[in-house]
Amino acid sequence: MQKRFLLLCFLVVLGASQAWAQRPSFKIARLKYGGGGDWYSNKTSLPNLISFCNRELKANIAPQEETVEPGSPEMLDYPFVHMTGHGNVIFTEAEVQNLRKYLTGGGFLHIDDNYGLDKFARREMKKVFPELDFIELPYNHPVYHQKFDFPRGLPKIHEHDNKPAQGFGIIYQGRLVCFYSYESDLGNGWEDQSVHNDPIEKHQAALRMGANLVSYALTNF
Repeated sequence: MQKRFLLLCFLVVLGASQAWAQRPSFKIARLKYGGGGDWYSNKTSLPNLISFCNRELKANIAPQEETVEPGSPEMLDYPFVHMTGHGNVIFTEAEVQNLRKYLTGGGFLHIDDNYGLDKFARREMKKVFPELDFIELPYNHPVYHQKFDFPRGLPKIHEHDNKPAQGFGIIYQGRLVCFYSYESDLGNGWEDQSVHNDPIEKHQAALRMGANLVSYALTNF
């Protein structure tokens, strides 16, 4: 499974042959976790991000997201997994072990706090990496300087508690394996503009930051 996952990333980075040019190189997935939180929120977010990445990064991602559970061996099929919601999250012991295997084996998890997820996400990720903590990433971190440049770090898309947007990460053996966007609401910004009536500049900033995350995941495995 791990070799298959790395092969998918290799094809994305170097480009597939002409025979495969019309077929998606890979898929990305949404994490379906337990605990009662609304893992399914922001219905239009990932399809819009995928479309943007295919256009701006020439990424050739399958147009529709997949759904994957944290205990599934199929996680290794996805170089980028997105997690969001507002409420409780619970990882079982088997899911903890599988998530660690995925992330230490080259996978990338983006957690997007859709307001209310913070204490649950931090608690459960501590189970996955008990020896590590989320750290705030400096503005010069490569994740902010992929195709799109964010010299001041994570963009602020929606207001919640008058707090600045912050980008946190879990670094394992020198590699960013999990990026946590807090007080930003990137996923809401990815949604159709009619959903939240966001100004075009915020919609574009959210998509560009999301594209940076995908780009980073595909080139740092």
